[in-house]
Amino acid sequence: MLIKTRGIVLSYLKYRETSIIARIYTERLGVQSYVVNGVRKAKPPGRIALFQPFTLLELVAYVARGSGGLTRLSEFRCAEPFLTLPFEVQKSSVVLFLSEVVGRAVREEEQNEPLFQFLHDSILSFDQQTTGSENFALVFLLKLATYLGFGVSSGGELTDQVVMAGHAATSKGATGPATLRLREFDAYLDELLRDPATSTIPNGRVRHELLNVLIRYYQLHVEQMGEIRSLDILSQVLAE
Repeated sequence: MLIKTRGIVLSYLKYRETSIIARIYTERLGVQSYVVNGVRKAKPPGRIALFQPFTLLELVAYVARGSGGLTRLSEFRCAEPFLTLPFEVQKSSVVLFLSEVVGRAVREEEQNEPLFQFLHDSILSFDQQTTGSENFALVFLLKLATYLGFGVSSGGELTDQVVMAGHAATSKGATGPATLRLREFDAYLDELLRDPATSTIPNGRVRHELLNVLIRYYQLHVEQMGEIRSLDILSQVLAE
């Protein structure tokens, strides 16, 4: 059976000589993996670009029998071409980071229209932003947590959970100074939750530390979240 749906690319793996296995968050079926044949051929050129992280696609896909099956795409095309995301280093680094987080945190193979619409609209908004996008990743993660069922209403609520779980411990096991350091972030998180446009985050270093806190928070709530490898890449860009 074939189904038409919109999709958001999360990642892909090379498969055989010219194909890939693409992991896509679909509007109608949740997270799905598809074999896509021939996209790594030299001709026609450019088709592999359609499977870069967070690309918005329109799909005609075969439906697997049961859950967790690997099927194929019958048709695919770009739903909404990007203006900036593939071309600006900082934005593309943010997209790489966030697509890895979403890929780890969202695994359900079922329809979730509010979550899909949030992801779709957030990606388009980020692509169209010309100023004030430096805090996008932080705001995105705070909002995504709400859709995943563990959102917070204040910065203190978030850091309380991180501290109580023991994630503030240093290599020597002393939690005091690290806990005080986390408390310094409460106000910044409150600003991002309340009105991101008026945020007073001073620099990339602080943004990097806030991202680390948020990833720790996600690790508390998402089983097998693991380490986010692309955070180091994003941190280098934020520091520039």
